[in-house]
Amino acid sequence: MNDSSWGAPQGTGQRAAPEMRAAPAGPAYDVHIAQQTRPMPIVPDVPDAGRDADDRDDRDQGAAHLSGGPLFRDEKPQEPMSTAPPPPPKKRAGRDLGAAIGVGVGLGAVVVASLFVVKAVFVGVIVVAVVVGLWELTSRLEERKGIKAPLVPLAVGGAAMVVAGYARGAEGAWAAMALTALAVLVWRMTEPPEGYLKDVTAGVFAAFYVPFLATFVAMLLTAGDGPQRVLTFLLLTVVSDTGAYAVGWRFGKHKLAPRISPGKTREGLFGAVAFAMVAGALCMQFLIDGGSWWQGLLLGLAVAASATLGDLGESMIKRDLGIKDMGTLLPGHGGIMDRLDSLLPTAPVVWLLMVIFVGSG
Repeated sequence: MNDSSWGAPQGTGQRAAPEMRAAPAGPAYDVHIAQQTRPMPIVPDVPDAGRDADDRDDRDQGAAHLSGGPLFRDEKPQEPMSTAPPPPPKKRAGRDLGAAIGVGVGLGAVVVASLFVVKAVFVGVIVVAVVVGLWELTSRLEERKGIKAPLVPLAVGGAAMVVAGYARGAEGAWAAMALTALAVLVWRMTEPPEGYLKDVTAGVFAAFYVPFLATFVAMLLTAGDGPQRVLTFLLLTVVSDTGAYAVGWRFGKHKLAPRISPGKTREGLFGAVAFAMVAGALCMQFLIDGGSWWQGLLLGLAVAASATLGDLGESMIKRDLGIKDMGTLLPGHGGIMDRLDSLLPTAPVVWLLMVIFVGSG
């Protein structure tokens, strides 16, 4: 190693170069590297000392924020956040209850007035409901799926079906149903063959789903205590829906059929069963000739089951069509079909059990 790297010998009077004094003593240090490697300047630790001070302030602020202190110098210390879970949101009704109650009371008044004044007038009410329901169903099918179920033969055949069921019983209803299906097949032949199969299939389905099931309401009316039977049918269906809504809204936690109708719960189903069974026992005991309270319990149980299935069935149809309501004719309710969804499948159930319990007279 070159001796000059260690400075001048003692006693010569020569001063070492500044670079030589900066180099630390030690046999393993290379002078050439020492000359090229200089110590980093020491920056004063003051707030305005450039980027390092800013970074340090950011780190201090972050630490203060994590420790619960103020984020900025002029910020007041915040109170420690509560670890208690937030209160659950209040449940809200899914419809305009004021409008729904008003429309329901109005419809009930029309039904009761026509039911106990002249039976034929109530048959006319059924026919109007059937025709409007068919119009809503066929309109939604065409709008959402492009299915053109012929409305004219359906409306005429549906009205004839209800009248035939009232006048001739089950035989008349079945005959009118067959003729309506045939009319749908023939009527659709006047248009191009593309889509013929899906159109007539939807037409036959609509004929069975709306007017044929509604025919059993007219058949209930033919008995001697027909108005009381129809009133029992309507009361039990409405009470079942009300019990399901009230109990499900207040206590519902477990979904009944989330893929079909997310709003329905098992607790709501239990409410429908309990309400309908109590109402059934009272109606059979005090309204129906020859009826008994235990028959009413069974009737209420059957009505709750059929009404729930009917509601789920139309929910499946609406979900397939991608709509919420079948119509907007009834404020707070939707369309006519949105009110018939529970009534239609319940009508044959009530008619059959009435025949079994107290006969068809």
